Amino acid sequence: MTGLSGNKEKIIEAMDYISQKRDKYIRRNRYYYKDIIKFLKFNIPVNSKVLEIGCGNGYLLNALKPSRGIGIDISPGMIATAKKNYCHLEHMEHPEHLEFYRMDAENLQLAETFDFIIISDTLGHFEDIQRAFKELVKVVHPGTRIIITYHNFLWQPLLKAAEWLHLKMPQPHLNWLNKPDIINLLQLEGFEIIKKGRRLLFPKFFPLLSWFLNKYIGHLPLFNRLCITGYIIARPAVPGAVDNKDYSVSVIVPARNEKGNIENTVKRMPRLGKHTEIIFVEGHSTDNTLEEIKGVCEKYKEQWDIKYTVQEGKGKGDAVRKGFAAAHGDILMILDGDLTVPPEELPKFYNAITSGRGEYINGSRLVYPMEKQAMRILNIFGNKFFSLMFTWLLGQPLKDTLCGTKVISKENWEKIVANRSYFGEFDPFGDFDLIFGAAKLNLKIVEVPIRYRAREYGKTNISRFHHGWLLLKMVFFAMNKIKFI
Repeated sequence: MTGLSGNKEKIIEAMDYISQKRDKYIRRNRYYYKDIIKFLKFNIPVNSKVLEIGCGNGYLLNALKPSRGIGIDISPGMIATAKKNYCHLEHMEHPEHLEFYRMDAENLQLAETFDFIIISDTLGHFEDIQRAFKELVKVVHPGTRIIITYHNFLWQPLLKAAEWLHLKMPQPHLNWLNKPDIINLLQLEGFEIIKKGRRLLFPKFFPLLSWFLNKYIGHLPLFNRLCITGYIIARPAVPGAVDNKDYSVSVIVPARNEKGNIENTVKRMPRLGKHTEIIFVEGHSTDNTLEEIKGVCEKYKEQWDIKYTVQEGKGKGDAVRKGFAAAHGDILMILDGDLTVPPEELPKFYNAITSGRGEYINGSRLVYPMEKQAMRILNIFGNKFFSLMFTWLLGQPLKDTLCGTKVISKENWEKIVANRSYFGEFDPFGDFDLIFGAAKLNLKIVEVPIRYRAREYGKTNISRFHHGWLLLKMVFFAMNKIKFI
């Protein structure tokens, strides 16, 4: 590695000097490092393909158990320590899957792409951060997530004091950036922010106190601004124009006591992409909805790829999962059988997902004026409350959590299914199974405003107070599973 600046030479000299002490400092501050690993494990599934830039001694990369993990560092001493620690059979769980290279982040020499790129507490060592971000284009694909952690500037005096007292590894910094600086540089180089936040109010272990402060108090407004660890999760920005006719679509229509809406669903359904599949999921109706579905499927079988199935369980969530399991399309859509969201709105959702502008598309009924009687006033207040709560919980804006029209790719749905054990079978509605799963995968959530109509047939299957109580319980469930981690 030649042609390094004087600043980089100083960084290398300093990091080489402390490379042999790195393990000791990690043990000394293991509570802090365990929290970093906990956060990264929440966001990075096991067996992912991971690149860590500024890998140090390889401790963090090994803990994530990637299917393939590449660590790079500008310090030859750090790379030598990482190889010694983790590149021998007797020392590591997956020796064939970790590799470490001496490399400058501002001149990446890798001929492959990764699912996740980690830059953890390393930005301060880069001489040209914008150039380092520019280099990331070489190693990303459209689904790559870049996860950056950094220290809150408010902690600088305490961290410097900890270095003087030999309680923390000394780190020569070329710069100290705050959140807006990092976001600006990422956006300049073509990356889009998905999520940002802070965590870890009390970075030392003290029985009960550390747990309480970090799990609960540190996530509250005002206190959160004092947390030591800042994080940003980004993805490559939307690519150029794509051919949105190349995707097939499955429209899942949960229908319980919707006999009068079945034929209109088919009559008003737009043609989407290269092929549109309609799947009715009947839910133990008492008004002959099933018979109507059978008749409509027979009547329109020459014009549409149309089929039906019957729920074995109960609830819309069960209906959605059953419909998705039967679907063959590249893109999965939910359209409620009450037609309060008009089928004619579906092309907007299709364009949002096929353009790459969003990966989980959620309808929003709370933008345009509604038809009279479309939503009762108590429901409106409830929706606004849950909107505020879930925007805070998920770290992404979400105006309408309960709109029945939602769209996701089959590929991402399968990832949600694969990771469902984290949340379990908790959602009778189907809305939050998708929302929570998308949030954990760090999918880009985009809302499409729609005009919400009053139903023309039947009555709502929602009980405001019973279901409102269930939704409130889900908020607290999500706090512990998504926010308070």
